[in-house]
Amino acid sequence: MIDSHCHLNDDKLFIDLDGVIARGKAVGVETFIVPGYDLSSSIRAVDIAEDNEDIYALVGIHPHDALTYNDEVETVIEDLLKKDKVVGLGEIGLDYFYDNSPREKQREVFIKQLELAKKANKPVVIHSRDAFLETFEIIRDYGQGLNGVFHCFSGSADSAMRVIKELGFFISLGGPVTFKNAKQPLEVALRIPLEFLLIETDSPYLAPHPRRGKQNEPAYLPYIVDKIVEIRGEEIVEATINNTKRLFKI
Repeated sequence: MIDSHCHLNDDKLFIDLDGVIARGKAVGVETFIVPGYDLSSSIRAVDIAEDNEDIYALVGIHPHDALTYNDEVETVIEDLLKKDKVVGLGEIGLDYFYDNSPREKQREVFIKQLELAKKANKPVVIHSRDAFLETFEIIRDYGQGLNGVFHCFSGSADSAMRVIKELGFFISLGGPVTFKNAKQPLEVALRIPLEFLLIETDSPYLAPHPRRGKQNEPAYLPYIVDKIVEIRGEEIVEATINNTKRLFKI
């Protein structure tokens, strides 16, 4: 399995990095992709990736941290994107649920980072919460030629199909697909074409049932796999490995 989105750079996991990696590998997670969310976490993601053969990094500024984005930060992100173990730009996008940064600033920073990704010819990893339509429209209008994935997708199955058909982006599913009150994630898992599916833990967040409420880690990826297999009635591991490798060129 490949955990396509795990924050091994988060202090909660980084403090026990070797143990987290070992536990993941013990259950079959062979490759880990670590996204940045601000400048320091992006730098740490790259350091982790360069120290571990089976780990790759993403770099970028999350919408929560859009106010930290400036010319100096942009220059560092652009330089990091040139490194061999950096396979994409993320996580970036819009978050209108928490509104930790002004929405206009979120949009501005999102567009600037899409331009960086085009310049670097790297895919983008999208965070979108309570902002699907605007996220979609910005990618459509400013992300021409880019590939990418909507990570931990929380929208409807119809929205997921628009992402696939109109943008050609992938959809990644995580812990919420296992939640007892899950409805939309189950429909998404059932309807999307297998060739556009990725899997992730988004650890240390969103631990799957029956670990919900605990600190998440890549070792819990099998819970997510098992639920999607149950829903679809077909194996997904080989396909999601191939999809992840195709997207990130690893």
